[in-house]
Amino acid sequence: MAAVETRECETDGCSSEAKLQCPTCIKLGIQGSYFCSQECFKGSWATHKLLHKKAKEDKNRDEAKNCVENDTNTDPWPGYRYTGKLRPHYPLSEQSLKGTSQIKILTPEDIEGMRVVCKLAREVLDIAALMVKPGVTTEEIDHAVHLACTARNCYPSPLNYYNFPKSCCTSVNEVICHGIPDRRPLQEGDILNVDITVYRNGYHGDLNETFFVGEVEEGAKKLVQTTYECLMQSIDSVKPGVRYRELGNIIQKHAQANGFSVVRSYCGHGIHKLFHTAPNVPHYASGWQDETWPDGWTAVTRDGKRSAQFEHTLLVTETGCEILTRRFEDNGRPHFMNQI
Repeated sequence: MAAVETRECETDGCSSEAKLQCPTCIKLGIQGSYFCSQECFKGSWATHKLLHKKAKEDKNRDEAKNCVENDTNTDPWPGYRYTGKLRPHYPLSEQSLKGTSQIKILTPEDIEGMRVVCKLAREVLDIAALMVKPGVTTEEIDHAVHLACTARNCYPSPLNYYNFPKSCCTSVNEVICHGIPDRRPLQEGDILNVDITVYRNGYHGDLNETFFVGEVEEGAKKLVQTTYECLMQSIDSVKPGVRYRELGNIIQKHAQANGFSVVRSYCGHGIHKLFHTAPNVPHYASGWQDETWPDGWTAVTRDGKRSAQFEHTLLVTETGCEILTRRFEDNGRPHFMNQI
């Protein structure tokens, strides 16, 4: 408790002189909250703590509103009594907007920023693609990805994102997503997904592809081919007025028709100045099982069966959509098609 000027105790039934103030109220910027003793403070706790809850809810709501309206929120502790003029400036917009369903409509400036960063992200993924072969480690691929990002004046968005330790995600065989690059050499017959996101001038560009490592068995080829077809069939339906759920129905229908199921735990997401934001784009299925390794990131299939994934960043236009991360060469075809 902190000593303050004299007030009257706010405990019901007590009018004693109060010289103590609730420390949590001070941090939250709540005015008042004076008590005469620790006993009165503790006796009022059941009702007093409700003030803290309301103040925190108001703070979170105000921060989210600030992010939506101003595209930034850099003071992590509004209401904190700073001792000097120095203020921290942290980009907290994504955390503050977590759970919101509000979708940002991009300005022409935003669209140009997204086009630039998505082109760079594609270049980085194409560099990673050249390294995929037996004997190469995913850590070596990650190192090349990091250098490719910095050479383009970009930052690899995954690095230190919620403490993720690497610059890209590499998911091998039964790993669904968020695999951490390591020292295991890739083996003949593996399938490998490399997920790239780069950040430049305030915008994120995100894409991934699944690759064959050497010669793979026919079941793996069919899985990867079907996964890519699911993505492209859903992209063909993207246009204003189409419900997100319908995209999931298209994906699920094609996957099941080919004997596969869709992992339900993860979905597509919005992206621009925020790495992950609204909308969430589900792709539901009736059968799905997954687990997470102790590293807290690596999601794997519970039955050990392989998983494949493809991802593009899209710009919805008046008549359809533009694939911002489309491959420049080979008429936009993914790399695995050159391996079949």
